[in-house]
Amino acid sequence: MTSRADELEQMKRVDLRIIAAELGFHLNPKRTSRGSACMDHPSGERMLIGLASDGHYVWCAVRGHGSGSVIDLWQQHRGGSLGDVRRALRPFLNGSDFAPSPLHASGVQQSRMLPSLQPIERDTLGVQARYAGFSPLGPHHPYLCEVRGIPSDILAEPFLAERLCIDERGNAIFPHYDDSGLCGWEARNDGFVGFAKGGRKGIFCTVPGEHDQKLVVAESAIDAISYGVIAGHDRARLLSFSGGLNDEQPRLLQQAMSKMPPGSMVIAAVDRDDDGDRYVSVLGDLFRQLGREDLTFRSDQPPMIGCDWNDALRVGSGSPRPLGGGRPEPGG
Repeated sequence: MTSRADELEQMKRVDLRIIAAELGFHLNPKRTSRGSACMDHPSGERMLIGLASDGHYVWCAVRGHGSGSVIDLWQQHRGGSLGDVRRALRPFLNGSDFAPSPLHASGVQQSRMLPSLQPIERDTLGVQARYAGFSPLGPHHPYLCEVRGIPSDILAEPFLAERLCIDERGNAIFPHYDDSGLCGWEARNDGFVGFAKGGRKGIFCTVPGEHDQKLVVAESAIDAISYGVIAGHDRARLLSFSGGLNDEQPRLLQQAMSKMPPGSMVIAAVDRDDDGDRYVSVLGDLFRQLGREDLTFRSDQPPMIGCDWNDALRVGSGSPRPLGGGRPEPGG
């Protein structure tokens, strides 16, 4: 006989996408990734569902409150005690013991059509849920355009526009990705610099093009975009690692190099200072370890000592407005 604890454990391992369909949610394929499934409710509610490393399915609301296991989701929508929830969910443990509703049948079909979700950390699911609530940046952002001197036309380019967002405070958001998908983001504004609370650094990269011939690696997303403005961004992938490499980023950088088409060039567009010189060395080593003789590598640092590529852009555009001091996001 199955104990109550064992039964609850089994319930938390049932594909939550099926349970969500029973509650009226429908899959949103355009916002679904390898690590999380986005599901929408007719009421306007949206949530992300992920598979935690312990094998439990978890969910997190987008633009709202609420997260947890299947128990929390069911109680939020149907109410009842824990005993009521156990009785309602028990049929999902053995599909042959009950006649599924149309919504449940739809959920089963959707789940079978989807690939298995890649395990994800619970904090990462929360980061992805917050990011899913952001809005597209648009072609003009006061800080990026007026303070940083970035032209609106490059912000409107699809290869970049599809990557940039704006949060509820007006901060420009630059997403970071790793093997599991979105893992964090840089947040920038006048006098503010931060990183997603609970997130981790991966790499920021513009949308890859099939015929790209340049991979530009900079220390920050703003520097990468600035380099694209100065040197040209046609058939270029603009990438950044947000300074201070962690243990995973060198592998992600090398992986990005490996995905470049034959004949491409990897450009270390880092700052002209001691840290920049060190990054040139690190990137050069990663490139050589790759062993791709069909690719070339070079460094391209700003002409002014102690400057980055956004400094060069602002000087060249006649916008030498001093920048505000940065402050970290609380808990970031």
